[in-house]
Amino acid sequence: MGGSAKATVTEIEVAGHTVRLTSPDRIIFPERGFTKADVFHYYLSVGDGIMRALRERPTTLQRFPEGVEGEMFFQKRVPTRGVPPWIRTATISFPSGRSADELCPADLAHVAWAAQMGTIVFHPWPVRAADVDRPDELRIDLDPQPGTDFADAATAAGELHALLGELGATGWPKTSGGRGLHVYLRIQPRWTFTEVRRATIALARELERRRPELVTTAWWKEERGTRVFVDYNQMARDRTIACAYSLRANARATVSTPVTWDELPDVDPDDFDLRTVPARLAERGDPHAGIDDTPYDITPLLEWAERDAAAGQGDLPYPPDHPKMPGEPKRVQPSRAKRTTSEDTA
Repeated sequence: MGGSAKATVTEIEVAGHTVRLTSPDRIIFPERGFTKADVFHYYLSVGDGIMRALRERPTTLQRFPEGVEGEMFFQKRVPTRGVPPWIRTATISFPSGRSADELCPADLAHVAWAAQMGTIVFHPWPVRAADVDRPDELRIDLDPQPGTDFADAATAAGELHALLGELGATGWPKTSGGRGLHVYLRIQPRWTFTEVRRATIALARELERRRPELVTTAWWKEERGTRVFVDYNQMARDRTIACAYSLRANARATVSTPVTWDELPDVDPDDFDLRTVPARLAERGDPHAGIDDTPYDITPLLEWAERDAAAGQGDLPYPPDHPKMPGEPKRVQPSRAKRTTSEDTA
């Protein structure tokens, strides 16, 4: 009997395109009671902010068609059939050598279409469609380890802010939507992923030298201790971070939210969610409004990387699913490597 009822369908004009919204009453965030329509209209309400983060960027979609407690999958390839003719894509290459045509938002209608398809989290690459092999965004991911929390990440971010000031670079902080923090630099799109990752490692190491009790670049969890890990591998090819104004797939429906440096010490990331962020954006404007104004030349960071290499601090391990890279150290957990060496010499 229920199958004979017609599904609710609404057509909404977004950025000059007609976008269909189906099943608007479907519950997406059960704990908060937020529906698919709530998610859809949230993304329309933060349009300027999220388009500043997504425009012309190849974007992986994290989809939850039945809600955040249902099945989840990452969509990297836009289907060749059944999509509106105005949907734009960009071809990106993975470390494996394979490629995909990913959604590449040209306007807010692309975001609305993705929300209709059950997308909760938007994961853009740090590149633009004009040159998908040269990042224009350097991302610093401050990840609190067990025994640390958001306040520790905020303290580390404050140290990073001072360091960037010495470099003449402008950093743009945002909450991750969880316990962590992200700081973005717009950079000139002149360097490869490998070079930008090297620059990120050099920056992270300098931060670690200044606050070794607070910050670590140790890839292996057993070596991190109760410190904030700078996840430099977020700059490896095919690694992405939830963008500014993206919802996160947690019970509270939090949002990865741009903040100012002045307010950062007093921020509670749980305060930023589907309900509160649109009003904040409307009242205060976007703290990242000027992010595209001052792209940074990372040459000083690459010089630091050369200095570190000369002192015996070369590359660091890549993610386990990444091909082995020239100059990369062994991907062996230190305690395991010690056991192997002991067994070999026994």
